[in-house]
Amino acid sequence: MPHQTRAGIVAAMTAADPSLSLDVLTDALYQELRRIAHRERLRAGKPMTLQTTALVSEGYLKLRQSAGWTSEEHFLASAATAMRHALVDAARARLSQKRGEGIRPVALDEQHDMPEANDDEVVRISDALAALEALDPRLVKVVECRFFAGYSEEETGRILGISDRTVRRDWLQAKAWLYRELQG
Repeated sequence: MPHQTRAGIVAAMTAADPSLSLDVLTDALYQELRRIAHRERLRAGKPMTLQTTALVSEGYLKLRQSAGWTSEEHFLASAATAMRHALVDAARARLSQKRGEGIRPVALDEQHDMPEANDDEVVRISDALAALEALDPRLVKVVECRFFAGYSEEETGRILGISDRTVRRDWLQAKAWLYRELQG
């Protein structure tokens, strides 16, 4: 295939086949996936067992179980959700280990100025999102797009098929609900 721009590949694929190929999307959007994975790692406390590239790979493996992405945004939102699930799975696995008593290795090349969430917090946030999803799945999708994938209100609205105003209202409602849930 001759060299094409990222937007060109996604546009051509969408026109040719509404069910986008995971491998082609991953190749075309790899740098964006790395950006999302890096942000996810920072938000989840930078667990040393999952580096950025490993998190992209874990997300890829989770995405292989689904299909039918209709756009670049839809794929990236799904990837952010898959990466969040991979981080939560890793946190749960670390919590279940008896050795090490919670001591984590410190890499010499990592930045140490970011506040780190511990595994308990990652799992509590995941559990709170699961409880919120039982009440209102759209609120969770807004949180995944805005917080985990880093999309703007406009991008989130386009992905979810709702207005910017609805995104803003849902975002405020979800944050308030999560705050109450995590405080109690």
